[in-house]
Amino acid sequence: MSEQASSLAGQCALITGAAHRIGAAIARLLHANGMDIVIHYRNSAAAAQALGDELTAQRPDSVALLQADLLAPDSPRRLMEGVMAFRGGLDLLVNNASTYYATPLGTATEAQWDDLIGSNLKSPFFLSQAAAPLLRERRGAIVNLIDIHAERPLKGYPVYSMAKAGNAMLVKALARELGPEIRVNGIAPGAILWPEQGLSEAERAEILDRTALKRPGTPDDIARTLLFLLRDAPYITGQIIAVDGGRTLHQ
Repeated sequence: MSEQASSLAGQCALITGAAHRIGAAIARLLHANGMDIVIHYRNSAAAAQALGDELTAQRPDSVALLQADLLAPDSPRRLMEGVMAFRGGLDLLVNNASTYYATPLGTATEAQWDDLIGSNLKSPFFLSQAAAPLLRERRGAIVNLIDIHAERPLKGYPVYSMAKAGNAMLVKALARELGPEIRVNGIAPGAILWPEQGLSEAERAEILDRTALKRPGTPDDIARTLLFLLRDAPYITGQIIAVDGGRTLHQ
């Protein structure tokens, strides 16, 4: 094992929504650097199992899978019980799970409000609250996945944008509440993965034209930023790093 990997060996990370996309990239990189991984999923059992099998083949007994609907009131308690049963403690919580879809003003429903605010703000808060005693024991960390639209609202997505803005404040508030034992930071992705519902080629080109680097990022860009915050930045807390190719520079 490399010197870098050994620095995280024996530590445990819980990643919500880890079966796909950015969550899976984070799980792979942290695992490659020595961490044991708790993969949370809601409906993606097959993808979670496939990722778990992939990582376990590299290092036996290094992965646990936990299913939970994060909107269920008992999910934070059940997830912490699962973490304790797996490794007896927690070093990192990654609040990655998110719901994303349009709610144009005049069409939004209370059910959509509850879903978007619940997955992007309420669940990260209560999961962080439940994880805090475990993280405090190991002087651990929390990293939230936010969005550049927490600062600049995305037209047609007002509820989502507000939820992510709340998540951004959650990072800062938790950093004050949980310091000095626990560091709390956020990552705000830009054009990393296209929405699963798809965009036209013209829409994609327009988005990329707004970035300084004129290209999309990758899930690994997010994962490497998270690894930096966890392993190499012990004096950073309460901060949100935009990983957006310079898109937020566009006027």
